[in-house]
Amino acid sequence: MNTFFRTLFSNSPNDLITYEKYIGAALYHPEFGYYMREKQKIGRQGDFITTSNISDIYGSMMAKWFSQVCKRAQIDPVFCEIGAGNGRFAKAFLQEWKETIQTPLTYIIVESSPYHRKLQQELLMADFPIVQVESINEVTSFEGMIFSNELFDALPVHVIEKKNGELHEVMIGVRNNQLYEQKVPLTNSDIKMFLKESQIELKEKQRLEVPLAMVEMIKEISRALLKGIVVTADYGYTNEEWMDPIRVKGSLRGYYQHQMIDDILQNPGEIDITTHIHFDYLIQKGEQENLELISKQRQDEFLLKAGILKELANHYDPNPFSEVSKRNRAIRSLIMPSGMSSYFHVVIQQKGVKLKLSDIFIE
Repeated sequence: MNTFFRTLFSNSPNDLITYEKYIGAALYHPEFGYYMREKQKIGRQGDFITTSNISDIYGSMMAKWFSQVCKRAQIDPVFCEIGAGNGRFAKAFLQEWKETIQTPLTYIIVESSPYHRKLQQELLMADFPIVQVESINEVTSFEGMIFSNELFDALPVHVIEKKNGELHEVMIGVRNNQLYEQKVPLTNSDIKMFLKESQIELKEKQRLEVPLAMVEMIKEISRALLKGIVVTADYGYTNEEWMDPIRVKGSLRGYYQHQMIDDILQNPGEIDITTHIHFDYLIQKGEQENLELISKQRQDEFLLKAGILKELANHYDPNPFSEVSKRNRAIRSLIMPSGMSSYFHVVIQQKGVKLKLSDIFIE
């Protein structure tokens, strides 16, 4: 364990820290954090893969759909992507816009990782005019669309567990240079308020992640947005789904070279850490911050309504390695019930506009 992680405990009561503090450091510390380090994270040579990196079709579809939304919502074509990673989604989006839509566009990337900002610059700057900022707080009076793909699942969370009929917060300590868990009686009033607002009552020995950092992110997005829509693509559960017995251990896990890691206390700063998000809480807190829900649907359903079938080439190509065949396979992988998209949902919210579902999807 490096010096930084030892210093985490130096001023902590009883030499214990919350999971939220640990995850925040393990992922986002400027020097040792996983997302901040100069290391390939996405794709075959990385630790995980995202929908937007399966194929360029995802980015190009979003560009076409966004152009239609701009017309119907009467908003300017200004697109803000939070957490753009290696920039592949942005490149596909911008290439499609340049080739087929050909109207002025402003593309803003909010990216906290210096390494990822460098990758984005190398991939995009020569061909596309983009604006990069480090924080959503640098975006003000925004009119357009704010988009994120797997943003909320990467935010730090607290962890709680019910033991002997009482709620405990799972804390982290260090002993003999090894991290370990220790449960303490729950005292955090914000966590208690989350449980009350979500109407969640844990069963005995049930463990749950509490997304307090998500609330602040929602507030920051709402503060930035003056007029337009927020599109969030991520994986997670409703309150009812969280109560299913198969999720009694929660969803906190890590990924290293595409292998799932159950114990995220291993190798801090070396692995991706993720949780499933609380969709009902995301929507509820959004409403409190003037982000009105338009739609929540599975990502494959969203893509079908957005017109992805129109992109499917209608002719047969016997060469499985041709670009047409590769593109068609990518499209099918995004809409098949057993595909990756079936695990994701797309939440669409609005502020300063009054849109119905029929306004954003052309039947």
